[in-house]
Amino acid sequence: MLSALVTFAAEEGAAAHNPLIPAWYDIIWSAVCFVIILVVFWKVVLPAMQKLLDERSAAIEGNIAKADEAQKRAEAALEEYTAQLAEARKEAGTIREAAREDGKKIVTEAKDAAISEASRITATAHTQIEAERQSALVSLRGEVGTLALDLAGGVIGESLADDAKAASVVDRFLGELETADNSAKKWPVQPRRLSRPAPRRWPQ
Repeated sequence: MLSALVTFAAEEGAAAHNPLIPAWYDIIWSAVCFVIILVVFWKVVLPAMQKLLDERSAAIEGNIAKADEAQKRAEAALEEYTAQLAEARKEAGTIREAAREDGKKIVTEAKDAAISEASRITATAHTQIEAERQSALVSLRGEVGTLALDLAGGVIGESLADDAKAASVVDRFLGELETADNSAKKWPVQPRRLSRPAPRRWPQ
């Protein structure tokens, strides 16, 4: 039947053919081809393109979701790092302040210990000096007493073997020595060991 229609259209068109208008069979075959192409595109190409677009859309959405998740993790890690840094700075400040206080305490204790040790050494030195001074003074008194007796005996021309005379001369000399000792205490000097002078014998 289709071929009869095509033949009839061809016979009708042969009678009066317009070059600007295609023949009926060309229009029919073109329509049939267009319908076939449209069906193929609708059934095959369009679903494939839709599937490809869906896959790419899903991939893009997945990448976006992954990026959002990574951004969230990065923000959380940044917040945790910031908190840890603040805590570390606070702890470092506490440790630094404690170290400063410990340093002050150690310096104070060392200063007190040094002052105490210096006081002890000074007291020991004063005690030793005083003992040496007393020892030197006793020795000097004995030597000076002997010299004074010899000198006095030579001056007065008589022997001071008598205990009373010797005691009187020694007491007077020791009194003068005590006066000189009291004056020396006002102006203390470093005591030194006195060498015993050789006794001088005065002519009788």
